[in-house]
Amino acid sequence: MANPRRAIALQIHTQTTPLAAAPAAAPSPSLPSSLVHFLKRPASFPFLLSLFVLLTWISLRFHHPSPSASVLRPPVVHDPQANLVRYPAALYPTPIAADGRGWLLDPVAAARDAGLPGGALVCLSLHVGQIQPGGLRGNHRHHTCNETFVIWGAKTKFRLENTDVNDRGYGEAMIAADEVAIVASARSTAHALINMDVQPTFFLGCQDTPINPNSSNTDYKIWKDI
Repeated sequence: MANPRRAIALQIHTQTTPLAAAPAAAPSPSLPSSLVHFLKRPASFPFLLSLFVLLTWISLRFHHPSPSASVLRPPVVHDPQANLVRYPAALYPTPIAADGRGWLLDPVAAARDAGLPGGALVCLSLHVGQIQPGGLRGNHRHHTCNETFVIWGAKTKFRLENTDVNDRGYGEAMIAADEVAIVASARSTAHALINMDVQPTFFLGCQDTPINPNSSNTDYKIWKDI
């Protein structure tokens, strides 16, 4: 007679052990939630700082502020008929004003850099003057020197003899009260400065040879209409 215990043991060992169910895969965290979790950690501070610096640089690099009325104004006006250039006295940077303190220039270098022909090559003779409202300076021509002028302070008309202007034989330019003008007048070329304002005009004249006003080398009262 079979042993009942042995039969039970054989039955237990011959039964196939069921495989354990595989554990369910844990859901992978989404990218936004991972990013939020990372940003909450102290280690994210250098990353955020670098990102902020990069975005600031990009903003400054590509930002173009809308131009104001003063910026839209031409910084340099060149009038070839009167052989002068005009600069806004209060606007910088310009060739005569590099910062907010005001303008400063070398007359000879300023005329040369502006491309004005016929100006003084050096300042061997120098004079500074004022023209009261309605007043006139010049209206003469020097046969022995080239001259460079700096004009500022008031609305001023500058006239320069110019045979290329067929209808009248001279060029004229109006200098505004808030402008500085650099003018070149070659030897044997007549010139005149007329104050058209209610405030004084100031000017500096630089000649590359000494001038004797009583010499026959200067012609006076060239134009009768001024």
